[in-house]
Amino acid sequence: MKLTISSVCLSVLLASLAVSAAPLQARGNGRNKGKKMMMPGAKSPLGNTVGAAYFITNEPSGNFVVAASVGSDGKLTLRQATSSDGIGSHGQPGTGPDPLFTQGAVKASAAGNIVATVNAGSNTISVFDIDPTNPTNLNMIGDPIGSGGEFPVSLAINKAGNMVCALNGGAINGVACFSVDKTKGLSSVPNTVRSLNLNQTTPATGPAGSASHVIFSEDGTKLIASVKGIPPTPGILAVWDVAADGSLSQDFQAVQPATGGLLPFSMTVIPGKNAVLATDAGIGADVFDFNAPAASGVAAGKSSTLPIAGQGATCWSSFSPETGNFYVTDIDTSQITEINVDDNLKPTIVTQYPQGNGTATIDNDIATVGAKDFMYVLAANATQVKVLSLNAPGQAAALQTVDIAGPAKAAGLTINAANLQGMTSFIKKA
Repeated sequence: MKLTISSVCLSVLLASLAVSAAPLQARGNGRNKGKKMMMPGAKSPLGNTVGAAYFITNEPSGNFVVAASVGSDGKLTLRQATSSDGIGSHGQPGTGPDPLFTQGAVKASAAGNIVATVNAGSNTISVFDIDPTNPTNLNMIGDPIGSGGEFPVSLAINKAGNMVCALNGGAINGVACFSVDKTKGLSSVPNTVRSLNLNQTTPATGPAGSASHVIFSEDGTKLIASVKGIPPTPGILAVWDVAADGSLSQDFQAVQPATGGLLPFSMTVIPGKNAVLATDAGIGADVFDFNAPAASGVAAGKSSTLPIAGQGATCWSSFSPETGNFYVTDIDTSQITEINVDDNLKPTIVTQYPQGNGTATIDNDIATVGAKDFMYVLAANATQVKVLSLNAPGQAAALQTVDIAGPAKAAGLTINAANLQGMTSFIKKA
């Protein structure tokens, strides 16, 4: 990820390649299939474990899902890394953190008791069963499956936890969805391979002009993918209808952000509003209101933008049910910004939390443990996970800093700060 908005705005797409919607043949790397590496924390007791947090190494030599247990106090203990039987990749240009220009590279579902990950260098996705007695112990279900395109970067799992949709960001780009069989693994859902028709490369060139994130709408009737613009041309949200059988509408509706929006990146549902908050490295954040029809392709109704003064590249977001606020991270300033969205969909900044210059805060997720929320932030440059306790609106506090490099070295696990990606959490059902 380029670390300043000026460099984001200067990013351009390279050579054009033909776009096709045909799925690709799945292929794993073979060398690491079924391999698990135990971290030093694996020796500590599991007694107070209530769930787990996951991110990926995204290494070209072999992608691993790294799992940390979540204690009843919200703190993390790194325990195990499990091979995805795939390989990672890095977008072009090939330096710096945020290698996939994305949110949602790894995704967990408590309803389905699964974790799914992209393998950007293999053009595949993998799915794992979660051991409820030890959520850091993952077991692959079936084999990796072709992602329906090239350079898969983001995943969405439906509420039931039985369908996974992949967003492909390479030369063959778009979405494709898969049903989950807990014995056989993933299989393609008919009529779900849909193209975004982007003039892209494999690996993708970005951040500008690249696909970013895929989510389901709150009611599950829409599949939404975000695509960053190439300033001064704004990006879009691509919205497909989801039928009862899981199939997608043939074409998507392209919705641009309100005036000022440029680079919609991550998307987080605004509960009960048929709307989403999207981070935007061009300004700060965008609110998309889907209750009103789009006017000339531009988000209408109560849609708006929220400038974040001094922001560099605000790209990742999550929502706290307990505080009722959104939390976004900036890779350039290494700052977390807390945002409130009121009943009229008006966004305002609550406060900000610096996480240390140069730590490059990227992917994040929020988990509810008991009646309290905790935020887990991947600080890629520092090879750390930052843990914050969200005590009340405007009162987040640093709880823990988890070193990744030391435990990885002790386990013999290859990591590179420029390749680390993703953050998702799983909390056991009560």
